[in-house]
Amino acid sequence: MKTVGDLGEDPLIAQLCGGLAVSDEVLVGPGDDCAVIRDGRTLTLLKTDAVVEGIHFLPNAPAKKVGWKAVARVLSDFAAMGGEPGELLITIALSRETPLRWVKELYRGMSQCLELHGGVIVGGETTSLPAGAPTMISVAGRGKVTKRRLVTRSGGKAGDSVFVTGRLGGSIKGKHLSFTPRLEEVAWLTENFRLRAMMDLSDGLAKDLPRLAKMSGCGFQIERDQIPRSPGATIDEALSDGEDYELLFTISARSADRLEKEWSDRFPKLSLTCIGSLTTEESDSLSGGWDHFTSPS
Repeated sequence: MKTVGDLGEDPLIAQLCGGLAVSDEVLVGPGDDCAVIRDGRTLTLLKTDAVVEGIHFLPNAPAKKVGWKAVARVLSDFAAMGGEPGELLITIALSRETPLRWVKELYRGMSQCLELHGGVIVGGETTSLPAGAPTMISVAGRGKVTKRRLVTRSGGKAGDSVFVTGRLGGSIKGKHLSFTPRLEEVAWLTENFRLRAMMDLSDGLAKDLPRLAKMSGCGFQIERDQIPRSPGATIDEALSDGEDYELLFTISARSADRLEKEWSDRFPKLSLTCIGSLTTEESDSLSGGWDHFTSPS
């Protein structure tokens, strides 16, 4: 009997979503960071994400940081579409033995993230789990974006320069619990430049860059020695560790020089690195990155 582990995450999603009904109101459906829905003159972003104990955080992780991560992941996806956060619904699945203090700290972390970056919790659901089962927090959210600022994964063109923000790799050392969703940077980028394609780096550059290139109908070439690495991280870790939650985007080559100059003036403490380009030819060979059903837990 074939299992989801035999298939892998992307093929599984393709099979599950291949026969779904479509609607005229849906501008962007499955396969991007968020769904995009036409709602009168505005565009609504819809996103749901989950963090699971033992997969996304260890049992001894501070509850406040787990809460921060749970909502910051959704905010990061809003940013990856050029948007901003709105309302969130929180579902928590807990065993009866879960300390009340842990749950309160979880919500403190969520609230602190939203106070800094926008968005409000408007409801949700609680449910119980059998004793010893791993805790799960699921966040469903609605954001918004104007048509002018909307960026998808599929708009890249051959010849585009490929950029990443920040430094990659080594997220397991703590960054995955305290990262900053790049909402401020995206607001500036989409105000001043025409980005072609964009996503956030959650599964590792080696997994996510091929996804973006494929959806744009392009190949890619990268300069591995240009990949910005976190202190102590190797090139392989920068490619494969995942959970960096930095931006990966493309822009026309003629705009790249101006972008780099103006970025350093606007965000002097956050690096921006051109790591390669989209091409019409076959892509570089990249392996690694996170897959929920084939990567070892």
